[in-house]
Amino acid sequence: MIDEILKFNKEFVEHKEYEKYRAGKYPEKKLAILSCMDTRLTALLPAALGIKNGDAKIIKNAGAVITHPFGSVVRSLLVAIVELGVEEVMVIGHTDCGVQHIDSEMILGHLKKRGISVENVELLKYAGVDFEKWLCGFNTVMESVADTVHTLKEHPLIPKDVTIRGFVMDTVTGELYPVSKEVEENILTGDESADVSDK
Repeated sequence: MIDEILKFNKEFVEHKEYEKYRAGKYPEKKLAILSCMDTRLTALLPAALGIKNGDAKIIKNAGAVITHPFGSVVRSLLVAIVELGVEEVMVIGHTDCGVQHIDSEMILGHLKKRGISVENVELLKYAGVDFEKWLCGFNTVMESVADTVHTLKEHPLIPKDVTIRGFVMDTVTGELYPVSKEVEENILTGDESADVSDK
C-alpha cells in the first residue's frame, strides 16, 4: 500500500495537483480542532464544517482525548494559540467511537499476542507508566468531550480569552451536537450518577 501511495504521490506532483491546496501556515479562521483519528472523519469532518485547506489547525488522536495535561495534544494547541493565532478551539468527538469501550487490559492482552513481552510491560509499569489511565476508554462520548473541554479550560497555560467548545459529530450525516450544559456541569462536579444520554 505504501508503494502505491508513493506512485500516486509522484504523479500528483508531476501534474501539479497541489496547486489547488496552496495555503499559508496561519489558520485563516483562527480555529483549532481536536478530533478523533477515525477514518470516517477524514473527509467528512472538514466537509461538514466547511473547512478547506489553510482554514484550521486539525489535531487528531484516538478518541479526541487528552491523556496527559502536558502531552502532545496540549503542546500542539499551545503552539497553535500562541504562535499561529488560534482564538477558538473545537473539541469534536463522534458517534460509534472505537475508543469508547477499550481498557488497558484488553489492549495489553492484544499486544502480548503480537509478541510484546510481559517483561517489557512490567518494566514500563515499574518506570511509572499508568496503563489504566493512558489506555483507557470512556463511558459516553458526550462525557469524554466535556472532560476534554474542562481540561483545556482549566489548563494553567491556556489563555482565558480562547474560546473552547465541545461537540459530537454524527459519523453518518456529519451533524454536530453541542455538549450540553448538564454534561459539562456533571464533569465539573464529578457527578457520574446523572443519567446522561449519549449520541
